[in-house]
Amino acid sequence: MLTDVAHERTQKLLRQRNMFAMTSAALAVLFAGAASLIATREREVMLVPTTRTPLVISSAGVSAEYLEFVTRDVALVLLNRSPEGLDYWMGQILALADPAQRGRLKAELLRIVEEQRGSEVTQAFVISKLEVDPRALTSEVSGTLKTFVGEQVISSEERRFRFDWTYRGLRLALSGFAVVPPAHPADAPTPSSTESH
Repeated sequence: MLTDVAHERTQKLLRQRNMFAMTSAALAVLFAGAASLIATREREVMLVPTTRTPLVISSAGVSAEYLEFVTRDVALVLLNRSPEGLDYWMGQILALADPAQRGRLKAELLRIVEEQRGSEVTQAFVISKLEVDPRALTSEVSGTLKTFVGEQVISSEERRFRFDWTYRGLRLALSGFAVVPPAHPADAPTPSSTESH
C-alpha cells in the first residue's frame, strides 16, 4: 500500500516536473523569438538636424517653432522655381495642401505653371524675415524676390507673402498663400517688375 502511494506521488511529481519543463521551454522559445524580432525589426526615428530645439506636435495646437520651420520650407519651395522643375514644384506644394483647399490651390498653381512653362523665367527668393501666429494659423515671410531670364536679373524687389494653414489630426496643411500688398505706395513694386503669386 505504501509502495502504491509512493509510486503515485512520484508519478505526480514527474508530471509536474515535465509540465514545468515544457512551459519553460515554450517561454524560452518565445523569448528568443521576441528578442530576434526586436533585434532585426526596422525602426524609424525622425531626425531634423536643422532645428534649434526638439519639435513636438500636440493635439492642443501648433507650436511657434514648428510653424516657423514648416513655413520656411514651404516658402523656399513655393518661391524658388524654374521652368525645368515645374511638375515637381507643383507636386511638392500639393502634397502639403489641406484636402479641402487642394482643388483651389491646384488651380492657382496650374495657372503659374502654364504661364512659366516653356519660358526661360526663373525665380529666386531670399528670406529676410519670418513671422508666425500659431493661434491664427498664419505666417508671413519677407525677403528679396529675384526674377531671371536666362542668367540676367530682370527684377529684384522686396516682397512679403502670407501663408494660411489648417491643423487637423496632428497635421499642419497649407490652405492658402498670397502676396501681401506694400503698406506705403512708395514701397510698391515698379510696373516693369514681374508679378509673383
